Amino acid sequence: MAGVSPDCSDDDTARASGRDARAADSPRLAEFNFSLFGPRSLGAVDDSTLTDVLDTGLRTSSEPARWTVSKGGTWCTVAPGSAVQRSQGWKLHISATLASAQDVLTRSLPVLLESESAFKFARTLDHVALLNDRHTSRGHSGKFLTIYPASDDEAVRLAAELHEATDGLAGPRVLSDRPYSPGSLVHYRYGAFIEQRRFSNDGFYAWVIEDPDGNPVEDRRAGKYSPPPWVSCPFPNAPDPALRQADSDKHAAQGGVLIGKRFLAREAIRHTNRGGVYRTTDTHTGNAVIVKEARPHVGADRTGRDERDRLRAEAHALELVAPLGLAPQVLALFEQSQHLFLAEELVPGVSLREWIPGQIRAGGWRRDIPQALTMTGRVAALLESAHDAGLILRDFNPSNIMVLPDGQLKLIDLELAVPTGEKDDAPLKVGTPGFSAPEQFHGESPNERADYFSLGATLCFLAFGNVPGMIEGDTGEPYPQHGLAEWLDVRWEPSGLPDDLRRLILELMHPDPRRRPEPARVDQVLATANGAAPRNARQARAGASEPRLDDQCWQHAVDGVVGHLLSSMTPDAQTLWPVSCAHGAPDPCSVQHGAAGVLGVLTRCLQFGASDDPRLGPAVTAAGDWIAQRLPADDQRPPGLYFGEAGIAWSLFEAGEQLGADRLRTEALKLAIDLPVSVTNPDITHGTAGIGLTLLHLWSLTGDDELLRKANRSADELVLSASEEADGVSWGTPAEHHSHLAGRRYYGFAHGTAGVGYFLLAAALATGREDLMALAVRTGDTLIGHAIVDRDVAQWGAGSDDAATAPHWCHGASGIGTFLARLFRVTGHERFGSYASMAARAVMEHSARAGLAQCHGLAGNGDFLLDMREATGAGIYDGMAHQVARLVHSCRTHHNSRVVFPDERGGLTSSWGDGMTGVLAFLLRLRYRTPRMWMADELLQPSRPT
Repeated sequence: MAGVSPDCSDDDTARASGRDARAADSPRLAEFNFSLFGPRSLGAVDDSTLTDVLDTGLRTSSEPARWTVSKGGTWCTVAPGSAVQRSQGWKLHISATLASAQDVLTRSLPVLLESESAFKFARTLDHVALLNDRHTSRGHSGKFLTIYPASDDEAVRLAAELHEATDGLAGPRVLSDRPYSPGSLVHYRYGAFIEQRRFSNDGFYAWVIEDPDGNPVEDRRAGKYSPPPWVSCPFPNAPDPALRQADSDKHAAQGGVLIGKRFLAREAIRHTNRGGVYRTTDTHTGNAVIVKEARPHVGADRTGRDERDRLRAEAHALELVAPLGLAPQVLALFEQSQHLFLAEELVPGVSLREWIPGQIRAGGWRRDIPQALTMTGRVAALLESAHDAGLILRDFNPSNIMVLPDGQLKLIDLELAVPTGEKDDAPLKVGTPGFSAPEQFHGESPNERADYFSLGATLCFLAFGNVPGMIEGDTGEPYPQHGLAEWLDVRWEPSGLPDDLRRLILELMHPDPRRRPEPARVDQVLATANGAAPRNARQARAGASEPRLDDQCWQHAVDGVVGHLLSSMTPDAQTLWPVSCAHGAPDPCSVQHGAAGVLGVLTRCLQFGASDDPRLGPAVTAAGDWIAQRLPADDQRPPGLYFGEAGIAWSLFEAGEQLGADRLRTEALKLAIDLPVSVTNPDITHGTAGIGLTLLHLWSLTGDDELLRKANRSADELVLSASEEADGVSWGTPAEHHSHLAGRRYYGFAHGTAGVGYFLLAAALATGREDLMALAVRTGDTLIGHAIVDRDVAQWGAGSDDAATAPHWCHGASGIGTFLARLFRVTGHERFGSYASMAARAVMEHSARAGLAQCHGLAGNGDFLLDMREATGAGIYDGMAHQVARLVHSCRTHHNSRVVFPDERGGLTSSWGDGMTGVLAFLLRLRYRTPRMWMADELLQPSRPT
C-alpha cells in the first residue's frame, strides 16, 4: 500500500505525483518556481536576516578565520579549511519555519562552528518559505540547514547535539530523511556530499553516488527515506527494517490504510508537500469519502499559521454553505500524530477545468455555444450564492468548481475562503495566478469584488480554455486593461461569442476593484447572452483575409527577444542561458532546453539580418565556443537530436557555416561521425530517427558520403524494428529501456510514429531506396487510420486507445500534420494532403487555448501552418499562421523595456522547446520563409508542381 500511506505514519512510502513528480529529483533549490506565491514578478526581494546571524556567530566563535563563507545564490555555504572532502555519506538536515529559522540557525551555529564539518543554509527567508511551500518537491521539503559531517561518528555526535540545541522549535518533517527522534528537527539520510551526475537516457541529469564496487547508483531525492541497501545506519534507535516491512505488509493485507480509525484508504489521489488526498471508504456507512491531509508546519507564515490552519478554514467554510448544498458535506475533522485530516463527501463528476477541454475537443464554443453559455450563468450563480451565504471565496477558479453528471455545479477546496465577518484574521497575499485579483496578491483585505475578478477569469477560461498569464512586467501592473483587451480581441474575432460577454469579462477583470460590475449587471449580461443567437463567426481559417501581424509589432518582438537573449547570456556560468527545469535538470548544451537550441536560432537571426544589434555576431561566436568547450565536462551524453549530441553537432555546424569558423565545423563533424547509427529509442527527439536525420542534414551540407552511409544504416535499423500489426506500422520504446517513454507506442512527431516516418521519407529521397519510401507511405496510412475525425477536423490520441489530445508538435495533430504535409508534398497523394488540412483545422480550433511553446504550443503550431503553405501553395495557411502570430504577440510582456514572452509557468526561459527561443524561430520563419528548424527539408522534392 505504498501509494496510500498517510505522511504521519512511520512508513512514509508515499510517492510524489503531479507537480511534485516533475521536480522530485531536481538538485538545486534555485530551480524552483517562485510564481507559486502569486503573480510572477521579474524582480526579487533579498534580505540579510539569516546571513547576519552567521556573521554574528562567526565573530563570537573561537576560530572565525578558519571558515570560508559563500553567500551567493540560494544557499549560504560555510566550510572549514580543514574540512574532509568526502564524496558521500550520512548527511544531516535541520528543518525550520519562517518564524523559527532565525532561532534554529542561532542555536545550531555554536555546535557547527566548533566542528570540522561543512554546512549550508537557505540564504534568505524567502528561500525558507519556498522550501516549506505546499507545492515544493517532497524530496527537498524543509531542508533549511544541511550538514556534511566529516565522518559517520561525527554525524552521530552532531545529530545528538543539534537535536538538543533545537529541541522545542518548529519545523516540518523532512520526508526524504529519517528524524533523529520523534518530533526532532534533525533528520538524516545517506547521499552525495559532492554532486556527481550522469545523464539519463532522456537527456536529464541524474545525481549519483557509488556502490561498494564503484558503480554509479542514482541518489534519489524522493519523498521517502530509502537508504542504499549496502549501508548500515550508525544512528541510535533506528527502527528495525524488518519490523517496518512487516508493518507495511500488514497494511497491504488489510487492503488499505485506516485513517482516523474510520476511513479506509486504498488510493492516494495525489501526494504533495502539504500531504495526501485519499479516496477512502467510510467504514461506518460504506460510502465513498475524500480525506485531505495537512502536515505540521508546511506553508507556515511568520505568525506560525500553516496548512493545518488552512484545512480548518476549509472545514469552517464548508459548514457555512452546507445548508445551501453548494459544496461537499463535512464528515469529520480530526488529528492523527499532529497531522490534520478533513473527511468530506465525494462529489461525483469532473472539475470545470477538465470539463472545458472536453467541450473544446468536441467543437467547443464554435459548435456548441448554447451549452457553454448556459454554463456561464451557472458559474455566476454559484459565486453569488456563496456571497449570499456570507463567504468570500478568494480562490474561485475552474479547478475548484465541480460539474456534476446532471450539469449542476458545486464548490470544492475552500481553504482560502473566509466568512465576511472574519476578514481581519485571513492570511493575505494568497490565491491562484491568473484567476485571483491583483490586489489580493498585493495584500489587501478580502473583498467580494476580488471574487468578481475571479469570475471574469473563469468566464474567460470557459470561452477559450485559457487566461492571460499574470506576469508583472516593467510597469509592475500584471493586468493592464489595454493588454487584456488585446488578448481578448484576437481570440474573440473568430469565436462567434456575444460581444456583450467580452465587455463583461473586461469589466470584471478591471484592475480597479471599484470599476467591477455589480451582480445585477453580471446577471443581465449573461441572461441576454444565453437568449441570443450566436453571431456569425469570422472563421480563423478564412486565409489571406486574416489580419496579419503588423510589421512594427513583429520587429519589436524580434528585437526584444534577441536583446533579452544577448543580455541574459552568461559565458562564465554552468548554463549559458536560463533554462526551464519543469521536467528535471536538463543538459545545458542540448537543443531542447540548452544552448544549442538558442545558438541555432541566433544563427538564423544573423543569417537573415533580423536584428541590427551589434552584439549578435560576437554572441553567436561566443555561444559556439562555449558549447564546444563545455562538452567535455559531461561524459555519456545521449546521442539524440533534441536531447543530445546530434542536435549539438547540427547547431555547431550551422553556426560555423555562418561565421566561417572551421573550428566549429570540425567539432560538429567529429561529433556527427562518432554518433551511433541507432539506439534503443526509435524516435526523433531522443533516438535513432533524430540521429539519422542529423546525419542526412549534415551530408546535404557537406557531401560527406560517410554521413550518408551511416544515415542509411539508421534507416535499416528502423526498418528492422518496425512493428507490423493489424492496425498498421509503428515504433515503440522497449519496456526495459530506462526512460519515461518506455513501453509505449506513440503517434506523434516528437516521440512516435510520425517523426520516424519523416526520417524514413527523407532517407528515401537521399538514398533512392524504394523500400524506405514504401514504408514512409505505409506509416502515413497508419496515422490516417488512427485519426479521430469530427466533420472537417482531424485529431489523434497520444497512442492507441487514447482520447484525442491537444494538437501540438510533440503529441497530436500539429506534429502528425507536419509529417503528412511533407508526405503529400513528395508523393502528391491527396489523402495525405486532406488529413494534413484537417490537422491544420484542429490547430486553429484549439489555438485560443494553447501556450506559446514550440513543443506544445502556438510556435510549433504556427510552424506547421507555414509547412502547409509550402506543401500546398495555398495562401489560406499564411492567414492562419498570422492569426497564430497575433495570438502569440498578445501574450507578450516587458522586461528591461524589451518585449519578451513568458513560458507556461510564468518565467522567462530561453529554451527552444518551451521558452522564448522557439517563439523567435516561428517569428523569423513567418517573415523570411526560412526552412523549418531541425528538419532536413532541403531533401524534399515534390513529385508534381504545388
